[in-house]
Amino acid sequence: MPQTDADPRLLALYPLLYVAWADGSLTDREVGLIRDRFVSAGVPLAVLEPWLDADNPPDSGRLLDLLGAIRRGADGLAPAARSSLAALGASLAEAEGHAPDSRTRTALEELEEILGLDHQETSAALFADSRPLAELRETRPGFDVAAMARWLDGDETAVRMRVRELLSDPRFELAHALPTDLYRERVLQWCRVLADEGLGGLANPASAGGADDPAAFVAVFETLACFDLSLAVKFGVQFGLFGGSVLQLGTEAHHEAYLRDIARLELPGCFAMTETGHGSNVHDIETVATYDPSSNEFEIHTPNRRAWKDYIGNAAVHGRLATVFAQLETGGDRHGVHAFLVPIRGPDGTAAPGVMIEDCGEKLGLNGVDNGRLAFERVRIPRENLLDRFGSVNEDGRYESPIASSGKRFFTMLGTLVGGRVAVGSAAVTAAKVALATAIRYGARRRQFGPPGEPERLLLDYPHHQRRLFPRLAKTYALNFALHDLQRRYADPAEERRRLEAAAAGLKAAATWHATDVIQECREACGGQGYMSVNRLDALKADSDVFTTFEGDNTVLMQLVAKDLLTGFRQGFGESGALGLARFMVERARVAVTERNPIIARRSAEDHLRDPEYHLAIFDARRSDLLYSLARRVRHRVERGVGGFDALVQCQSHALVAARAHVDHEVLAVLVDAERSAPGSSLAESLERLRSLHALSVIEANAAWFLEHGYLDPPKTKAVRDLVTRLCGELRRDAVGLVDAFDIPAGCLPPIATA
Repeated sequence: MPQTDADPRLLALYPLLYVAWADGSLTDREVGLIRDRFVSAGVPLAVLEPWLDADNPPDSGRLLDLLGAIRRGADGLAPAARSSLAALGASLAEAEGHAPDSRTRTALEELEEILGLDHQETSAALFADSRPLAELRETRPGFDVAAMARWLDGDETAVRMRVRELLSDPRFELAHALPTDLYRERVLQWCRVLADEGLGGLANPASAGGADDPAAFVAVFETLACFDLSLAVKFGVQFGLFGGSVLQLGTEAHHEAYLRDIARLELPGCFAMTETGHGSNVHDIETVATYDPSSNEFEIHTPNRRAWKDYIGNAAVHGRLATVFAQLETGGDRHGVHAFLVPIRGPDGTAAPGVMIEDCGEKLGLNGVDNGRLAFERVRIPRENLLDRFGSVNEDGRYESPIASSGKRFFTMLGTLVGGRVAVGSAAVTAAKVALATAIRYGARRRQFGPPGEPERLLLDYPHHQRRLFPRLAKTYALNFALHDLQRRYADPAEERRRLEAAAAGLKAAATWHATDVIQECREACGGQGYMSVNRLDALKADSDVFTTFEGDNTVLMQLVAKDLLTGFRQGFGESGALGLARFMVERARVAVTERNPIIARRSAEDHLRDPEYHLAIFDARRSDLLYSLARRVRHRVERGVGGFDALVQCQSHALVAARAHVDHEVLAVLVDAERSAPGSSLAESLERLRSLHALSVIEANAAWFLEHGYLDPPKTKAVRDLVTRLCGELRRDAVGLVDAFDIPAGCLPPIATA
């Protein structure tokens, strides 16, 4: 022990003094507490003062000498002698023949408690120079991962597996930091491989060499998104948008003339709908297609800069033929927006006469896709290049259509292209899966912090880290099942199209917003490693960001959902009049009696909070209440003379909330069905945890609304919050298995997810 201090009663203070000074300066209050306690215990003030001068604290050399003396003195002591700083100090003094009296022991114990010194941590600071390495726990999930993967894949397992096998081929190697021109060519080469494999024509009819399987086509697009989103988008532009426009808007003659070449990528093309001045507002685009009966041709013309076709995939470099949307005009009359096939390049790659092409250049992401701008200076095309399934022009210029209403005809034409929204929403969920697989697998290996002297804790063992990732994992599962259900409906010709369009709009918005949120959270959860390009989160973030405005701006799409809900609401009462409204009010009263019942609102037992019927009921109550209040607000404005458009605009924020609540309910309903029909109890149990976590997370996020409307009381809200945390803990064992069930090819996972 140091010999500089003559009074042996100071020996018992050494552990406390070292710990108190080692991590920083003592405050004047703390110095006063130590001085007062030991002076009252009989330690002379002159002995204490050299250790208690806040303006001149012990230097590092003195503290290191003190630490060495403590460690030498403690060597060989029994564990009980090191159970606290007070016990250790007393044992050190006793070993030197100076056992402290009871007053000194009491002062030590009181100070240790007053200063809030945790013995486990202070003991480690005194005796542990290094931290033992944490062992990685290889936990076995409580379900069959392969069976869960098949359940997630749904009806299109075979084609998804085929694409995964292709992505494992050496020809498909992720490109990093390629110059834009080389990156575009690499993506084109990948697309050619897919075309050679027959995947580009899956949605085409057998008569055109296809498989007549639109759901399989969407499954290919969705699966490609785990590899490179530029490839997925290029694939979607060529075979889904361009090929799909010919398939859906053209007739047999167009199918025969074009579909085979499009599917084989012998005819690269693009889909030219969006204009600089009219993004989501397709109805009012300004490009004009004027029919000239003297030549049996249409003249395609861009009247001003606002009417340039903007952000058109395949236009900048590779496209040779474009589906151009324009206002059809014949004999001085306009018949609304129609689609025309317009050559934009010759076989040698030069722009066609009258066609102006600009390269959009570098973008935030998706730089493997050659986006460009197109304009037309009175470009003439044959009359047969009108895609005339819903509207045709004969040689004399007479316009004919099987749909009399121009408005209905317009929405029917756009409705046939709903597959783009189905595909983009599905791809967004795949991007979220890759991000979650990366963050969760990394979190199961990355060690970070922990009590001194003990192994560092794994990131995934921290409750807040679980809360960051696991509710998002649960929602990803929910959206997976919801979008696969939508894909089945999309492929079913008997499905009512208006409902399908609204469902596709809502799910596309929900899925792409979710992907943006998930990828950012996963980037942060991976720390600096998440910022490294090799770990892919930067590309996922940049490439998927445009999905929130691609195939329709999400806010506009949610307004479409709200309008559809109002239409259904109005039609329901239109058919049954006041009786229908009365029935609705009776039903809402029934919900109020049950869900708003004070007993139900206060019930917080775990079995109740995890009950799927409770989840469905409270989600339905929220969407119904919001829809009814939206309809009432719009109606009051209309009754005051406000036009229908402006009435809805004035209620826009309310409409968006109602639409989101509706989508939340629809997603939950599909997840409940997936849970109930799961093949095997272990899968059902795992899905039950995911469904409970997802539903309660949504309730927690919207707790203010549920509180305001009497569906929850404050103690129940707290119970929901506590159960979300416990459910995250329950999912810890299964977390890696749940992301393994996404069945992402190894080559698509970054190093931090596989090391």
